[in-house]
Amino acid sequence: MKKSFPAEFVYQVFALMIAFILVHALYVALIRPQAERFMEREAAAMQANPDYAPQRSFYVVVKDYEQEACFVLMLWALAILAYKGRAVYRQQRLLDHDLLGLPDDLPVGPEDTRELVSRLLSLPHAQREALLPRALLTAIERFAATRNVQDASVAARDVCESEGERLESELSIIRYIAWAIPSVGFIGTVRGIGDALGQAHRAVEGDITGVTASLGVAFNSTFIALVISIVLMFFIHQLQLMQERLVLDSERCVDRSLVRRLKV
Repeated sequence: MKKSFPAEFVYQVFALMIAFILVHALYVALIRPQAERFMEREAAAMQANPDYAPQRSFYVVVKDYEQEACFVLMLWALAILAYKGRAVYRQQRLLDHDLLGLPDDLPVGPEDTRELVSRLLSLPHAQREALLPRALLTAIERFAATRNVQDASVAARDVCESEGERLESELSIIRYIAWAIPSVGFIGTVRGIGDALGQAHRAVEGDITGVTASLGVAFNSTFIALVISIVLMFFIHQLQLMQERLVLDSERCVDRSLVRRLKV
């Protein structure tokens, strides 16, 4: 597992860079120019007609820096989720393959373990490092050493449980991003309220344009951050469900394809 860590780390770094470049380019080329033009039209309409009811625009809602940061974090988290989901899906597909190549209902004795170990070690490296082959290999080696079926079953279960804990711990970076997004939104809220309070004297004089604009920044940043957090948490729970199913299905597959056939 240590061999795959640098590749995943590099992927995460490049995913963050690409997410920032894409989102920032979209903001510079489209969102902020459209928001400025919309606000200019609204200001002209209000000056021409004092009874004009201001309209809302999606570009104005998402134009600020906090919303941009939230979208960058969202794309980064989705990229990591896609990477981990693809890895889980590839391991899930191994459950449909007969890795041991044993005839149906053929008992497995201690004298057969060497042949089974060689079959598993002959798999490609990517498949050999998956959960199911590692659990099978551990159970076979434990059975060959102890000639005890219960020990083999416990060894396979321990491998599955440790893999489940590892997968759970690797979700920490995604959970951190899911926590950071609402925090960035609250930063925008504090900034907007602070700007509004700084322009309170102008509101007393009758000019509330600056105050309303600052309050708009405060509420829009929180609104976008909470919406993104809700969407992201849905995908996080879907990935967690896939990982839990992988662990349980692998444990059940080891029991069905190997442990039940072991004979002393």
